[in-house]
Amino acid sequence: MTDEPGGPAAPPRCAPLPTRLGVTEPPAGEPIAVVAAGPAGAARRDVLAALLGLAPERLAVPPGSWLLVDHARVPTRAAYVPGYRQPHAYAPDGSAAGPALARPPRRVELTVAEPLLRRFAVVDTPDTGTLGLAGGRLLLDAVGRAGALLFVIAADQAFTAAERHLLAEVAGSSAEVFVVVTPGLSGWAAPPPEPADPAGPPELAEPAGVPEPGGAVDPAGAVVAAHRAALLAAVPGLARARWCPARPDDIEALRRAIVGWAADEGLRRGSAQPPEPPGAHDRVPVLPGAEATDWAGQLERQARSCAQRIRQDVALELADTHLRVVQEIVFGVGCAGLPQLLDRELEALSLLATARCDQAVRGICDDAAERVLGGPVSDGVRRRIVEAVRFGLDDHAAGRGLDRVLLVTSTAAVAELAGPGAADALRGYPGAERAEVLPPVAVALSGPCWQRWRGPGNDDPGGARAWAQRALREVELELTREVSRRFEAVRLSLATVLADALDHGILLA
Repeated sequence: MTDEPGGPAAPPRCAPLPTRLGVTEPPAGEPIAVVAAGPAGAARRDVLAALLGLAPERLAVPPGSWLLVDHARVPTRAAYVPGYRQPHAYAPDGSAAGPALARPPRRVELTVAEPLLRRFAVVDTPDTGTLGLAGGRLLLDAVGRAGALLFVIAADQAFTAAERHLLAEVAGSSAEVFVVVTPGLSGWAAPPPEPADPAGPPELAEPAGVPEPGGAVDPAGAVVAAHRAALLAAVPGLARARWCPARPDDIEALRRAIVGWAADEGLRRGSAQPPEPPGAHDRVPVLPGAEATDWAGQLERQARSCAQRIRQDVALELADTHLRVVQEIVFGVGCAGLPQLLDRELEALSLLATARCDQAVRGICDDAAERVLGGPVSDGVRRRIVEAVRFGLDDHAAGRGLDRVLLVTSTAAVAELAGPGAADALRGYPGAERAEVLPPVAVALSGPCWQRWRGPGNDDPGGARAWAQRALREVELELTREVSRRFEAVRLSLATVLADALDHGILLA
C-alpha cells in the first residue's frame, strides 16, 4: 500500500488477528517433535518409555507440568519454574539439589543419549481430563508447531467429547496423528459390538478378526479396530491416522513409522526455508517522493489501532477466564485447584496475546515499509527491518525493557521480573527461538499463590472468587499498559529505521 505524493492518505488498517489458538502449519524453523496426549489411566508414560527405551519413572513430572525429552550426550533434568531466571535441577523423587520448588514447573526438560531423539523430540502433556479449555488450546498450539500427535488410550476407555473435539481440530490440520491402544484393567477385553469400519483395518496392527495360528481371534487387533471405528464415526477426518496396540512388536513398528515421518517432515521444513532469503543483502532504494507522503502519520494511526484492538481482545479473554474460574471454584476444582486452573488460563492468554501482537506488528512493518520503499518487501528485507526495529526497542520503551514476566502474587497484585531467562521459564512447550520483533507476553502465578490456596484452612469459595476477580483485574490493567507501551516502542523504532532510509535514499538495515 503506497500513497501518491500529495494524494489522500489511506485509512489505517490492522492486520487480521487470529480469533483463538489452534493448530497451524508448522513454521519452517520449528524443531520436529511428537506431542503425546491422552486420558489418565492409559499408561501413556509406559508407551513413551518403551518408545524411547527408558525406565518409565524417568519420565515422571509434577501434575500439570509438561515434559520435553530431547537428545544430549550428558543426561540432564531441569525444571522451569515461573518466577526464576534459571532452571532448577529436578528429580521425580523430590531429591533435587537446590531450593524446593515454590510451585509446579511449567515444564521439565529431560535430555538423554538416545539416538532416536536426534530425529525428533518427545513432549508429554498433562492428562486430557485435566486440561480444560485453556489447556486444550495450549495442546493444539504445541501440536501445530511440533507436527505430530501421539494419542494414547486404554482398551476399556472411551473417547470423551472434549477429546473428540481436540482430535477433530488436529484432523483439520497437516499434523500427523498416531494412536496407541493399551491394555485396560482387564487386559485386552472383548470390545462391545461396533459397526463395521469401511476404511479397512488399522495401520501398524494386525487386521481385526484375522485368526492367529491356532484359530483364535487377535483380541488386541479387535480392540484397536473397535476404537478406530468409534472415533471415525465422530471424526471422519482421522481416516489416515496410524493405529497400533501397545505390544513390543507394534511399538517397534510405531517407532519406525515416526522415524519415517520425521525424515519426510525434516526435508519439507528444510526446503521451505532457504539458508539465505531473497533480499538479505540487496541494495533497497526508497520510493521517490515518499518523504512527502504521510507515512509517519499512517504508521502512528495503524499502531494505535492495532494496540486498541488487542487491548479489547485481552479484556474479553479475561472476562471469559473470570467466568470459567468462578464456575470451577464453585462446581469443579474448588479452592485447592484454583492455582493450577488460573495459571493455565494465564498461560493460554499469554500465548494468544503474543500471537496477536506478532501478527499485528508484522502487518505494521510490512505496510510502513511498502509505503517508504514503494512495494512489497522480500523475506530478506523484512528480516533486516525486523532486526533493526528490535535493536532499537529498548531505546523507546519508556525507560523499561520489554522482556519481562508478570507474576500474580498471593495478595492478587502483579509483580514483574525482568530478564530473558525469566520469560523462558513460562513456556510449557518452548519450540524454536523467536524471530519476531517483540518478546513474548508472559503472565503466570507466583509460588505463594499455591501455598495460599492449597494450604489447610483456605477452603473459602467466596474468598477465592473475590481474590481471582481482583487478580484478573490487575492482570488486565497491567497488560493494557504493556500492549500500549509495546506498540508505541515499535512505532518509534520503526519510524527511526525508515526515517534513516529516507535521509540516505536507501534502506540502511
